[in-house]
This record gives sequence, structure tokens and C-alpha cells, in this order.
Amino acid sequence: MFNKDFIIENLKTLFYALVIAVVIRSLLIQPFYIPSSSMEPNLLVGDRIFVTKYSYGYSKHSFPFSPPIFDGRIISNEPKRGDIVVFKTPADNRTDYIKRLIGLPGDKVQFINSNLYINSSEVLKSRVSKDDIIYCGNNKINVFTFEEILSDKKKHTAVYLKDFTFQNSDPFMVPKNHYFFLGDNRDCSKDSRFLTSVGYVHKDNLVGKAQFIFFSSDKSIGSIFSFWQWNKSLRLDRFFKKIN
Repeated sequence: MFNKDFIIENLKTLFYALVIAVVIRSLLIQPFYIPSSSMEPNLLVGDRIFVTKYSYGYSKHSFPFSPPIFDGRIISNEPKRGDIVVFKTPADNRTDYIKRLIGLPGDKVQFINSNLYINSSEVLKSRVSKDDIIYCGNNKINVFTFEEILSDKKKHTAVYLKDFTFQNSDPFMVPKNHYFFLGDNRDCSKDSRFLTSVGYVHKDNLVGKAQFIFFSSDKSIGSIFSFWQWNKSLRLDRFFKKIN
């Protein structure tokens, strides 16, 4: 027999669950999938990460579909140089990108002879490997791997092509309320160096801070639904790995 009360109670449960999920996703933490190699070797295609939404406060981009419910940011906290940040690209205010924060408002960022300078001071880096091979899209590239030290002493890994690496640029002057981002895979990243597609990112476009990898699989080996290949495709050493 058709039970009207049973259906109503189940619909209520689904509605409450949906509301709770939206609140958690909007205000606390949101999962993201890494689809490109622009942050290799620190983030790999197939990594699934958690991003904290509260780290920098909230804007309309904190919510699904970026509803125009208010202007600016509330409970705003300033990001730190070296943070790995998810943001909406200025080109469409819709697409999520993930990059490392390099330039703060008012900074001058420039590449000179393939070396990164911030406010006319060279970012110190030491080569840790000269024989690494990583991905750029579907292609494998030979890179030098460096440990870079930013002005706040935070260290991170970045890679540069052995041949034909990005050499020189005009100075990038970061405007007020904007940030300058780079991919750690320096010669395989569409980032703030490309002013027409990414460029300087307004503070309202920040979505959250990448905190840790909770799951990772190599899609080139097989789908996560192909359980018989899990011994090859799952990157167990990356599960619950903190992002630096």
C-alpha cells in the first residue's frame, strides 16, 4: 500500500542531508580533483585533496555556482606567500585553478635568467635532483628539481625544464587586492604569467587553502572502479599526505 508519511519522511531526510552537505562544502571543507600536471611533483593528476574554505574567509565563490549574495569577503584572513590555493580564474570567474601563491599585493615578481625574483631579491633555490622525469600533459619531460625558499622561510619543491626553460620576463607588478600565482611545474603551467587567461587574481576569487591529499590513483593504469587493478593504480603512499 502506498505510504504517504513514509515518502514525506524520506524526502525530509534527503533534504536535511543535502542542506548539511552544502553547508559543510561551502563553509568548512571541500574535496577537489587534480586534473592537470601543472603542480607536479607536489600534486599529481589523480590526486584528490581537501581544501579548507574558512582559511581566507568567504566570498560568493565559497558557495556552489557563486551566487551574488554579497560583495567582497567576510571574516577575511590574508593568505601567506607559499600557500597552495584554489581560486576561480579571472577569465570566467567559474573555473577552479590550483597554484602556489608567490606574489602578494604590491609585490614585484620577475624572472631573470630563469631565476625567480620577488621585490628585486632572488628566491634562493638549491638543486636536489638533475635526473627527474615528470609529466606535462600526456608527455614526459626531463627536469631539474629544486628546493625553493621564499621570503618567509617556507620551503617547497619546484621543477624546471632542463632545456628551454622559462628565462626572462617583464616585471609583474601585483595590484592592490590581487595575488600572483605560479605552478610548481614551472614550464608546464598556465598561471599568473599569462595575463590574458589567468593574470592577477583578485582576493574575492580565492576559494580556499589546499591542506592534504586524501586519495590518489593513477588513471593511466585504470579507473578506480577497476578494483582488480587497485594494486597498481592506487598510490597508497599519498593517502592523507599533508600538502606543503
